[in-house]
Amino acid sequence: MPDKIAPFDNTLEAKGLKPLTSSSINILQVNLGYLCNQTCAHCHVEGAPDNETAMERSTMEACLDVVRSSGIGTVDITGGAPEMNPSYRWFVEEITDLGVKVMTRTNLTVLLDEGYTDLPEFLAEMGVQVVASLPCYTEETVDAQRGEGVFEASIEALKRLNAVGYGKEHTGLDLFLVYNPSGPTLPPPEEELEPAYKKELMEKYGISFTRLFTITNMPIGRFKKRLLEEGGFEEYMALLQSAFNTDAAKSVMCRETLSVRWDGALFDCDFNQVIGLSCSGRKGAYIQDFDIELEDLRTIATGAHCYGCTAGRGSSCNGEVVK
Repeated sequence: MPDKIAPFDNTLEAKGLKPLTSSSINILQVNLGYLCNQTCAHCHVEGAPDNETAMERSTMEACLDVVRSSGIGTVDITGGAPEMNPSYRWFVEEITDLGVKVMTRTNLTVLLDEGYTDLPEFLAEMGVQVVASLPCYTEETVDAQRGEGVFEASIEALKRLNAVGYGKEHTGLDLFLVYNPSGPTLPPPEEELEPAYKKELMEKYGISFTRLFTITNMPIGRFKKRLLEEGGFEEYMALLQSAFNTDAAKSVMCRETLSVRWDGALFDCDFNQVIGLSCSGRKGAYIQDFDIELEDLRTIATGAHCYGCTAGRGSSCNGEVVK
């Protein structure tokens, strides 16, 4: 492993990849706020029940205007627990009416809370793709990372999603599960881990799903704080740098994604959003300032945390990027 962490831009330059630029915007990722019913140990946005940031409907309307005018094909809704935003259902309906693919990210347990129990039926009616966090298929590992009782609640929520057709063949209702390591290691290849997930969840709980996404823990937010407290931050960063993959760097999600913070500010990705790293040359830009020519051809703002997306098979909000 390297003795010193090289600036990410230096590594890009050494590999002939600098500057890293966007190719086109195919996905608008919209963060509806950091309010969440869980407080997970790895959460990069530090979502929590007392984090009451929430996107206003007027900002969502600006996002809809951009989708209408730009030809963006997918809106990826995230949080926090995005379902807890008061305008969540309205936003999903409006995007669906535009004929655009909708992905929604869920921690699963929120689907059991009062006021949200009918969401599986609503999402199925809208034809929304569901991306659900389940960092392991064992209760001990999930509860250690996400809180006591989370695994049991997650299994119940998955059963409810299955009951309305999610994760079932021939329904067209995709259910993606998301794995992330419990500690400072790289995730295994998706094709190796997915069969184990499918076997365990089906045999023990009768649960089926479409695909597994594996995601690397980013060295920001709560995970970074934990590493610093335990004295493992430098070692983890060295692991990520030593596993740098040129092919992964060429396919990072920020090249085709634009991230919108709950207040409308624009970023290259959800991770840059959290640390306040604005788009290069677009500092202070908001969704109301969107310009398809500027966003499509922008230079990506990078930092040391980007080693997390380029290590091994790469990592994105839709899993590994090198198959």
